[in-house]
Amino acid sequence: MLSTILSWITRAILFGVVIMFGAMGETLTEKSGNMNLGTPGIMCIGGAFGFGCTYLYEMNTDNPNAFLSIAIALVCAFVISALAGTLFCLLTTTLRANQNVTGLAMTIFGSGLAKFFGMFIIPSGVVTVKAVFANKLFTKSMPVELGSGKVATVIEEVFFGHGFMLYVAIVIAIAMSVFLKRTRAGLNLRAVGENPATADAAGISVTKYKYLATSVGAGIAGLGGAYYILDYNYGGWSTGAAGGIQALGWLAVALVIFAIWRPLNLIWGSFLFGLCYWLYNYIGVFGVRMTSAQSALLEAIPYLVTILVLIISSIHKKRENQPPAALGLAYFREER
Repeated sequence: MLSTILSWITRAILFGVVIMFGAMGETLTEKSGNMNLGTPGIMCIGGAFGFGCTYLYEMNTDNPNAFLSIAIALVCAFVISALAGTLFCLLTTTLRANQNVTGLAMTIFGSGLAKFFGMFIIPSGVVTVKAVFANKLFTKSMPVELGSGKVATVIEEVFFGHGFMLYVAIVIAIAMSVFLKRTRAGLNLRAVGENPATADAAGISVTKYKYLATSVGAGIAGLGGAYYILDYNYGGWSTGAAGGIQALGWLAVALVIFAIWRPLNLIWGSFLFGLCYWLYNYIGVFGVRMTSAQSALLEAIPYLVTILVLIISSIHKKRENQPPAALGLAYFREER
């Protein structure tokens, strides 16, 4: 039973890291007042290009370098995803297109682009290709040995039995929280999201902050897509991989609401989502037998909890629990 529970927790953590990256990127974007519903598509782009570039490097190098393999995957995923975020910002901030429509179009575009790019990676007649070397690097756990007892085994498995991207995600979440609360640039960004007209009058460049936050946020979300392929999905890319990333991308958007736009809440919230999502697959260890319909309902728990949090925060109307006041609204400077 212990091994099954540990397996459940491990799978939940892997799942949580994927959506944590997407949620961190979306949180940073929304703090600028932009609502990018294209996050699932951008994560698909990050997954496709991050995997594709390191896979091509691996296949065309006799002795691939570990550092280069990781760097190529992460840099390509971040840069291409950031460019997609810049495109979103061009349409919504400069051309003032509707953010919701543009975001949904970006999700469709990103998923399609990922599948199109994947066609050039997968050889004819092959269903799945794997970046074996990169997968080993991303899944390599921390070399920590605490002993042979049950307690030591549990601690090793839960806290140190994961790849380096888990710890990167936690560091980014902490750094983002400090940035938004303790730095001048972070406070300026929050001011842009709350009241762009007032921020503009105070000499803060609304356009610059929106572009930077949206582009960097998209880049961070793209890292989640790369992590999905190279770690969570065992390093394999197939034509259906984009669909899996897109599904988790929507959970990442829901997680932003669940965490009430606070980066630190994303850490424990993402793991809670993972536990809830995978509960249907492990609930049998507790002696519970469920029908397929009941199992499907369990998979919806993260969404139901998000709706509940949204309802509660709306009822209490605490300002600190509300989204940025100008979220989703185009800024017209001439109307200031």
